Formats: sequence, C-alpha cells, structure tokens
Amino acid sequence: MPDEKPASTDTAAAPTDQLSDLRALAADSADEARTYLSTVADIASGANPAAALPLGLLALSQVLVMGARLGAIEDIVPEDRFEVDPGPDVEMDPLRENLTNLLEGLDEYADVVDPVTEPQLTTGSLANDLTVVASALAHGLRHHEEGRILEALWWWQFSYLSDWGERAASALRVLQALLAHVRLDADPDAVSEAEFDALHP
Repeated sequence: MPDEKPASTDTAAAPTDQLSDLRALAADSADEARTYLSTVADIASGANPAAALPLGLLALSQVLVMGARLGAIEDIVPEDRFEVDPGPDVEMDPLRENLTNLLEGLDEYADVVDPVTEPQLTTGSLANDLTVVASALAHGLRHHEEGRILEALWWWQFSYLSDWGERAASALRVLQALLAHVRLDADPDAVSEAEFDALHP
C-alpha cells in the first residue's frame, strides 16, 4: 500500500522543531487575524456606536502584538519564489464605507508620510487604516486556510513591515487620543454633578 501523501503544506521540508514553531506561530496569527476581522466587522455594523473607539483600540492593540512577533523574527521565506494566487481578494469597499459613515467627523487626522525619511504632514483616515489592516490579514488568512503556512506567515510579515503595521500603529495612536479626549475633556461641573449624584442616590 503506497504511503499516504501529507496534507498540502509549504513547510514539508522544514526541520521538525522549526516546523512545529512555525505552525504554532501561524495558528496564533490566524486566530488574531480572525478576531480582528470579526471585531472590525462588528464595529462597522454600527450596532454599538458607543463601543467603536474602545473596541477599535483593543483590536488594533492585539493585532499589533501579532505583527510585532512577526517583525521581530528573521525573514520568512516560502519555498516558492512567487506568491501562489489565492484567488480574488475579499471585497473591502463595503467595510470601508461603513466605517467612514460610522466615524463621520472623527475619521480624518493629521499624519506624516514617514517619521524617519519624509516627515511632511499629510492626512490619514481611520476608516482606511482599519480596512487596510483587514485586507492584509484576510489575504494571509486565505493562504493559511489552504495549508500554505509559510506563505501565510511570509505575507503577514512582509505586509506588516511594508504597510499594515504602520497604518495600524497610526490608527491606534489616533483612537487612543480620541478615547482620552472623550474620557478626560468632560466639563468639570458636569463631572462634579455626576459624582454627587452617584454618592447621594
């Protein structure tokens, strides 16, 4: 009886210990990607507008930990020197449009082209940033779900360093600033009245 072929994967030639580590990293990264995509979809639905800022802050913080892990290790190189075409990318325009509508009045912010090489001022968009991150994560997730572990890790790592990591970091700073303004810029008299009411029901 001929040996059964292993499931389709691009890690077959990797040493056992390294393969185990890569699979674990890929599984964790895939979980983080799914959580981010689910959270951003919930935010964009507009079902709970009051939670948009804190949920966005949490989602970006968590996915940036994933990116930092990938950015901190050596470059991941898949066996093939070309990216396998996973098919058409998920349509992200509806997500971007819903986020733009939800964040109306808060969406645009001051940004810089590159804080190291091109510190010129430009304009950023929270809705676009959140969507760019979602698109990159979804693309890598399709590779992962089809068994191309190295391909998924390579894509997440490359796109983190070249694109979505910067966009996520910028959006995180803006969301943190917005949340701080919401929490800390309250009228002192209103805060005093709320504290008095809380202490004297």
